[in-house]
Amino acid sequence: MNNSEVTTKVEKFFSKYPEKTYDSGMVVIFAGDEPPGVISIQSGQIIQYEVSPQGDKVIINSFQSPAFFPMSWAINKTPNAYFYEVQTRAKVRLAPPEDVLKFLVQNPDVALDLLSRVYRGTDGLLRKMAHLMGGSANSRLLYEIIISVKRFGEPTGKNSYVLQTTETDLAARTGISRETASREMRKFIEMKLLEIQRGTLTVPDLRKLEDLIGSAL
Repeated sequence: MNNSEVTTKVEKFFSKYPEKTYDSGMVVIFAGDEPPGVISIQSGQIIQYEVSPQGDKVIINSFQSPAFFPMSWAINKTPNAYFYEVQTRAKVRLAPPEDVLKFLVQNPDVALDLLSRVYRGTDGLLRKMAHLMGGSANSRLLYEIIISVKRFGEPTGKNSYVLQTTETDLAARTGISRETASREMRKFIEMKLLEIQRGTLTVPDLRKLEDLIGSAL
């Protein structure tokens, strides 16, 4: 079964449950709180983050349709340790975790698709850790831009993309200061690898960024 068919099945399942709308900036789950249910995103984007001992926001993951979460809590009863905040105005549906688990058992194709996405995310996190541990600020920022563009960017040409983000968001995703992120971004702009306007990042040729990533470690 292809991804579109899986997405249709997921949408049909969650359509039975109440819909809620959250404005940008609202926290839908607080760290330490019991989630209200499994959240299925219908539209918009929600970020998952934790707060460092220094009080900085560190973004762990981002979700958009057709994602549903938090599945570690739903499957393993793992206590929630993260904040989930609306990045762009979002419509969601909330389903009881026991209903979602029953749905996954009855639909192994959906469960396999979920597992596939988990493994892709894990692979991305492992490589991100390599850059965090052994790379420079330039490398970390470069890798985060590439991953974000591939996940959330809108294609504008053969290899060009537009991404809705800010230097503050990119800094939070990479664990570097906003000042450092701004300085490194200027280098990419001077190399004509990026163009940035208020809230919008343009990548004229993603391949050129990918060519840099190996040598950046």
